[in-house]
Amino acid sequence: MEIQLMCIGKTDRSFWSDAVLEYQKRLKHYVRFSIIYLPEIKILKKIDKIKVKIQEGKLLLQKLNPNDTVILLDEKGKSLDSKTFSKEIQNYMIKGKKKIIFVVGGAYGFSDEVYKIFPNRFALSKMTFSHQMVRLFFCEQLFRAFTIINNHPYHNQ
Repeated sequence: MEIQLMCIGKTDRSFWSDAVLEYQKRLKHYVRFSIIYLPEIKILKKIDKIKVKIQEGKLLLQKLNPNDTVILLDEKGKSLDSKTFSKEIQNYMIKGKKKIIFVVGGAYGFSDEVYKIFPNRFALSKMTFSHQMVRLFFCEQLFRAFTIINNHPYHNQ
C-alpha cells in the first residue's frame, strides 16, 4: 500500500519541515509514504476567498482521480482517536487499497466541488491549526497508527 499526503503550498519553516522529514523516515519501515506539494494560489486582498478555493479545487482535481481513495483532512470531518484512526488504516489495507491520498487544503479549505467529489473527511481536531502544523500532526498520527497496527510500544494506553 502507498499513502500520500497532498498539500496546497510548501512548508516554509524549517522546524516544521525537519519534524515532518523525521516522521517520513520513520514511516518508511511500515508503508510507502510521500508528500506532494501543490502550488499555493497567491492571496491578494482583492481576490475573493471563494475564488481562491475554486482555483485551488481545480488544481486538486487535476491531480486526483475520482477512483482514488481520497480523504480530505478537514475540521468538519469525522473525529477519530488514534486507535480508531489506526483501525481505519488497517481496514483500507485489508480491503486491498493500493493507494490512499490524504489532502490538506489551502487557507480557506476546499471548494464545494472537491467536497462533492470526495466526501470522505477526517478531522485531526475541532481546533484550527496552521497548514504547517497539520502536516506534522498528520505524519505523527500516521506513524502512531502503524505502530498500533504492528503492536510496537510507541502508543501508550
